[in-house]
Amino acid sequence: MAAENIQVRKIAGALGAEVSGVDLRDGLDDRATAAVRQALLDHLVIFFRDQDLAEDQFLAFARRFGQPVEYPFVRGLEGYPEIIAVLKQAHETVNFGGIWHSDTTYLDEPPMGSILLAREVPPYGGDTLFANMYMAYETLSPGMRRMLDGLVGVATSAKADVSKTREDRIKDSASAAARQSYEAEHPVVRTHPETGRKALYVNVAHTARFKDMTEAESQPLLDFLCRHQVRPEFTCRFVWQPGSIAFWDNRATQHNPINDYHGHRRLMHRITLAGDRPR
Repeated sequence: MAAENIQVRKIAGALGAEVSGVDLRDGLDDRATAAVRQALLDHLVIFFRDQDLAEDQFLAFARRFGQPVEYPFVRGLEGYPEIIAVLKQAHETVNFGGIWHSDTTYLDEPPMGSILLAREVPPYGGDTLFANMYMAYETLSPGMRRMLDGLVGVATSAKADVSKTREDRIKDSASAAARQSYEAEHPVVRTHPETGRKALYVNVAHTARFKDMTEAESQPLLDFLCRHQVRPEFTCRFVWQPGSIAFWDNRATQHNPINDYHGHRRLMHRITLAGDRPR
């Protein structure tokens, strides 16, 4: 697929763009790959429509942008361990990851990005919200930014709110490490390794406290930051269709799948791309 065919259209003021003029089944050449990567860096989350990819094609697309890695809690598809099913059955009331978060920040090297492909969508609802963490940082006061620049956050996989969202999947598709708890320390403000921009890097799902502080001492500031970083003007909203793809930069965004389709099934396939240690 040639780069000159690719078109990029913003969908919101804060972040997000739809990429068209590309059939990912045909694969991407180097110039097209560079154009898509630049769109990701510029817009933080990019979307594709009508991409009916087989698992091999989905993996081939992902590998153009990084190294797919296995998700620590959920077993991958048969023959494709790097692809997990993000599934909510019609009878379930809790959805997978249904809280604002950056993916797996409790790992020492959180992923650089994630790619989600819609297989089955409900007749309504099930949209995903995304938020711009550059804007979240840059709109804080100079004094707050100076204070945050020196703080380290402690992230854990054991926070109750987010562990609850994966209970159903652990019941039927748990990996060998599903019951293990992970914890990592990361700067509260990380510098993006490709753009050099600073982004707020705490989230309500995983950040339990600041290093060298108790949870009680940390909570007031964390509460403020977690409210601030998802202000509506920092967000965009994506409406899924079968064959839609979302590819987000986990180093500078958060996302939240909306759980508003009880009684209906929703199935997505997800690939996670390896990242580096935040700095």
